[in-house]
Order: sequence, then C-alpha cells, then structure tokens
Amino acid sequence: MANGCLLSYLRSHGKELQPLQLLEICYDVCDAMAFLESCQFIHRDLAARNCLVDSNLTVKVSDFGMTRYVLDDLYVSSLGTKFLVKWSAPEVFHYAKFSSKSDVWAFGILMWEVFTLGKQPYELYDDMQVIEKVSQGYRLYRPQLVSDIIYQIMYNCWHEVFISAHTNWKKKKNRSRYESLLIAVLVLIVENIPYKSHCLYVVHSIQQSSSGHC
Repeated sequence: MANGCLLSYLRSHGKELQPLQLLEICYDVCDAMAFLESCQFIHRDLAARNCLVDSNLTVKVSDFGMTRYVLDDLYVSSLGTKFLVKWSAPEVFHYAKFSSKSDVWAFGILMWEVFTLGKQPYELYDDMQVIEKVSQGYRLYRPQLVSDIIYQIMYNCWHEVFISAHTNWKKKKNRSRYESLLIAVLVLIVENIPYKSHCLYVVHSIQQSSSGHC
C-alpha cells in the first residue's frame, strides 16, 4: 500500500488530517469489519497497526493470521494463545472467548487510536493493570479531537458481556454491532459533507459489498 500501515501514517501525517477525514478512516475500517462479520469471520487482531492506507487515503483491514471462520459467532482459543490485552475485550482476557462482539471492542480501541493520531491505548498501564482496571469499569478517555457524539459511538463498543454458568452469552448492556456502527458513522459523515453528490456516493457505498476494503 502506498501509504503503509495506518498507525505509522497517523503518527507521521495525522496532524495534516481534518476530523472528517479521521471519521472516514473509521468508516472504511467499520465497512470492512461489517463485511467480515456478514461472512462469519472473526478477525481477532484488529488494530491500527494491522490496517493499510492506499494512495487515496482509503484504509483497508489486513493481517488475517488470527482470523477464524465461525458458525455460531463464537471461537474459544486454546490455552496459551497470545493476544494483545490493550485491544482485547474482557471476555477475551478472562475466558479466551472471541466473537464479532470482541472485534467490535477492538474497533472502539482503533477509533481511539485514529482520533489520538496514533497514541498507545492505556499508555500509563501495563497489561495486568489494564485487565484489572477494565474489569472494574475503567475505559479510555475522550480524545481532544472527538465530539461527545463520536465518543459515545466509541464507548458503545466497550460495554461488557459475560458468560453464565452454562456458558451462554448474557448481555450486561448492548455492545454495538458493526451494522449499527456503520450507520452511525455514516450519518456523521453525511452531516459534515456540504456536497450532495458526495453524500449520495457515501450513502450508496453502504449498500454495496465491502470486500474491497479488506
């Protein structure tokens, strides 16, 4: 890809980007992840470092080494499987249970990376501290470039789920799904674009296959 990995691009060129462009980056990633979810794939390693930026600043999800195809939206990893705690949902670091919902959690962290222009999440804490604090309800702060509305979208990715005694999923609060996230981000993009033709293009794009973003 012409502009390399998203994380490096944010750190080197992020200050040149407008907030709307940052939101469009999030849209590209969400679009790709919604497509993966519709095909019953769990990425399991979504982060800015695993996305690529092309010459048109379109962002594509990459690094599918940990991706799994699942029939029931649940994958339980084997003991000793490595994962990065700071992008992981509580059900991952407590139970090693991955799903499209744990991918959504990681997408919220990626949004935070985008709007901080590539900062390290939980930069003051090590992995064990992150596990403890997140389990107690701590969440990443609202970045300076993020409006309350965008932060709410981000925060909705970080609601917890838990496992009952019979290992069935139970919801404490509804963690967003990619379909609803895609619409929420799209609405904000359309509201910020003054050109009707571009608005229609963006609206039309949500109706098409997202495979081009993977």
